[in-house]
Amino acid sequence: MIIREAIKTDIPRLQVIRNSVKENALSNPALVKDEDYLEFMFERGKGWVCEVNDVIVGFSIVDLKENNVWALFVQPGNDKQGVGRKLHNVMLDWYFSQTDEPLWLGTAPNTRAEIFYRKSGWNEIGTHGKGEIKFEMRFDDWIKV
Repeated sequence: MIIREAIKTDIPRLQVIRNSVKENALSNPALVKDEDYLEFMFERGKGWVCEVNDVIVGFSIVDLKENNVWALFVQPGNDKQGVGRKLHNVMLDWYFSQTDEPLWLGTAPNTRAEIFYRKSGWNEIGTHGKGEIKFEMRFDDWIKV
């Protein structure tokens, strides 16, 4: 398992993974374009991929402008192998090396993602969007994890 920074040529595979998930699926996959990935990975923040046997099986992207986790997704069938955890930790380590501003994310309730974030030390602070749970991670809480 290799974690590395995402590059432009990874985007088609990231799109496949993002559109293959069963939970937190996009209502309209056409809404997230390749240009969005470019903006969030190279202008607003940074992204990482996880490769297993030279195949990208997961990715994460964090947005420094809005202090938000823009994406953390694992290809179905590659879950429960530590992919999400490694991507999460690399992303948060980098984020908090850049700023001490709180980081937030939204995820659908009653999903494996909700359980994952709770176990990872995120604090529920309300709702976001269309009924998503809004979580927050503060610098002081992250360095204790």
